Amino acid sequence: MPRGPRRKSGSGIYHIMVRGINRQTIFEDDEDKKRFLETLKKYKEICNYQIYGYCLMDNHVHLLLRETDESISEAIKRISSSYVYWYNMKYERSGHLFQGRFKGENVENAAYFLTVLRYIHQNPVKAGLANNTFATKWTSITEYTQQVHMVDIDFGLDLFSTDRNKAKRLYIEYMQQPNDDQCLEDTFIDKKSDDEIREILFQLGIPNKSILQKMNRKNRNDILAKLKAMNGISLRQLSRITGISKSVIHRVD
Repeated sequence: MPRGPRRKSGSGIYHIMVRGINRQTIFEDDEDKKRFLETLKKYKEICNYQIYGYCLMDNHVHLLLRETDESISEAIKRISSSYVYWYNMKYERSGHLFQGRFKGENVENAAYFLTVLRYIHQNPVKAGLANNTFATKWTSITEYTQQVHMVDIDFGLDLFSTDRNKAKRLYIEYMQQPNDDQCLEDTFIDKKSDDEIREILFQLGIPNKSILQKMNRKNRNDILAKLKAMNGISLRQLSRITGISKSVIHRVD
């Protein structure tokens, strides 16, 4: 049974999560993340949405947006299509990258807005990727306290105080507070170590990468497909361990 239309937010503000199909990696390196942010900024000017926060993880993205001229669904469609087109060209692949329908929730009041903003900014810390919320690289957290690149900071800071210095001080305190916030919770997948992947290969009857490389294509691809289907293994890591190019691994179904 098809899902019905999304319920419109009275405030126009939404917390969006876009993730890779089957939770696969959507950012292989920093260039990919930079490209996604450039795309987000480009379509901000075209779709005229407001950006309050973002966080880029390896296999998903969190966004806090307000729609204006164009629906949030149409805006996300534009962003996703543009990025996937570039990504497929870069990695010589075709087909879908993102899960079909993004997850989203309405943000209807100031208190929940701040909760979502903190949740987004603390995502890397709660995932064990950083020790300090303000030391993370791929979130919007420092745009509120340092140089603004594309985030609309006034709305969020004004919720703390109309005095900008006081607002920033309260913002910094709030963003570092321990909490049990759960907003569009997505289970983080720990990355497997190289040794863990080598052990998996050994269990599959592949004691070293030269064995895999000398196998006929069908049997080799069967092994690669099993590895790709496992959580916590990136294409870059798999390419490094097996000595098989990422473009070849990308094409394996």
